[in-house]
Amino acid sequence: MNTVIDLKGVVAVLGSFPALAGVDLSVARGEIVLLQGPNGAGKTSLLRVCAGLLPIERGSGTILGIDVASQREDIRSRVGFLGHANGLYLDLTVTQNMKFWAATVGASDAEVDAAMARMRVDGRLAHVRTAQLSAGQRRRTALASLIVRRAEIWLLDEPHAGLDAAGRDEIDHVLREAVGAGATVVLASHESERASELAHRIVTIDGGGAQ
Repeated sequence: MNTVIDLKGVVAVLGSFPALAGVDLSVARGEIVLLQGPNGAGKTSLLRVCAGLLPIERGSGTILGIDVASQREDIRSRVGFLGHANGLYLDLTVTQNMKFWAATVGASDAEVDAAMARMRVDGRLAHVRTAQLSAGQRRRTALASLIVRRAEIWLLDEPHAGLDAAGRDEIDHVLREAVGAGATVVLASHESERASELAHRIVTIDGGGAQ
């Protein structure tokens, strides 16, 4: 098994609040793993640790073989995290957002065009500021940015939120395509029935720990 996420006894703190209390998590390349649990259980914090965005206080682990405690910047260059804000610059157009992210990894204009076409944010939408897009269009733009950034692990916090049934179906199809192309997906979702059908495995987060 090619393990891309390997966390052992990870403790993380938000302010004075213990967000994660000794989490163990192992994810293999090509898996789709669903994190489920009540609000405040630590799902988002775990995604942020995996993305190199939240430091750990204790424990150890690697993401893509990179040390999660000391090399968070290196982790951030190889994974993609999408939270509720979608990681977009709202004052930029769709194309400008894509070209910004493309420049961070040296992606070509052809890669940008292909990602935008795949997520149906090309044509007229390409020149629209992301602040003016619908929720579904923003989510598609954000997923296009992960394609452009060549993210090896997709870390998604509530990717189905605010979308209609057709939009949720499209997200699921894109995630399966990403895994087929070699990516790994870890998502937190309140769409438990839908997400459990999508996921290969479910990990329950409760009280800052994983089961």
